[in-house]
Amino acid sequence: VQLQASGGGLVQAGSSLRLSCAASGLTGSDVIMGWFRQAPGKEREFVSAIRWGGGGTFYLDSVKGRFTISRGNAKNTVYLRMDSLKPEDTAVYYCAVAFRLIASTVRDRGRYDYWGQGTLVTVSS
Repeated sequence: VQLQASGGGLVQAGSSLRLSCAASGLTGSDVIMGWFRQAPGKEREFVSAIRWGGGGTFYLDSVKGRFTISRGNAKNTVYLRMDSLKPEDTAVYYCAVAFRLIASTVRDRGRYDYWGQGTLVTVSS
């Protein structure tokens, strides 16, 4: 499985960005595609995830109402729409894939099997 993340950039606070993640070689059932981020000097944290089959979505509390995760029309593509960006959203954003996770484990980065290379999002104040 290979994941290709894109869409990062430098924006001002209050702006929007849409990140994309395209997965190739992805097979299996009950796929969960997630977004994590890592700011300088901090641990990688969960941001959002979507369950491919049922479409259930999950969010970090601090991004609820500002970020929206969705599936693309193209198979194995997921988007993260980020609105009202804040300087504290600055980080490298990674997409990742997991399989057959129960809801209580979706936010655990250790449960994800494949990771993309990351895309940098910088939000200036």
